[in-house]
Amino acid sequence: MNDAHITVIGWLAEDPHYTMTTNGTPFLSLRVGCTPRRFDRQTGRWQDQTPMFLTVNCWRNLADNVNASELRRGQPVVVTGRLRIREYVKDGQFRFSPEVEATTLGHDMTRGSAHFRPVQRGGAMTDDDRLEAQQANDRWALGGPRTESGPDASQDEGSTGDPWADGSQADRGDGTPGGADQEDGGDQGDPVDLRATAA
Repeated sequence: MNDAHITVIGWLAEDPHYTMTTNGTPFLSLRVGCTPRRFDRQTGRWQDQTPMFLTVNCWRNLADNVNASELRRGQPVVVTGRLRIREYVKDGQFRFSPEVEATTLGHDMTRGSAHFRPVQRGGAMTDDDRLEAQQANDRWALGGPRTESGPDASQDEGSTGDPWADGSQADRGDGTPGGADQEDGGDQGDPVDLRATAA
């Protein structure tokens, strides 16, 4: 099978949305923003480029575990998974939106620390938890799916800004914002820090 596998390093643009399918399969959706950076030889500094936003979908155990974790809007994350291009219609025109079917997801440990809690399969959720999730899913279904989930929605979410872009929260400990990025660049031509890289 030919698949495009991708790794995205960025931040949560919104809190995760957890729900259940009609057959009881756990499902979680979230938006991840990432800001590519390029080295400006004239200024000698790294410059932030236009932020990009991706929808990330998690299923089954991954959805349960992400929902039980303390992942919130603005936190740095790393996502790996399969890249999908979703087609949709808006204003009578066909449009395309990139999505990631996640295989792994977690905090970016270069930005902070986290506490890992192993779970026992079958005990990750109680019946009450599943009932509550199903009721939340029913309420979401009555309201209808978001129609602004395409690329245009990214522009709206871009107003939230990259919480790590200005370097105030991205100090790697060497006294310079994004120090690791500069080390990676070296002298090999124009160094580029790709916040989303396809494998």
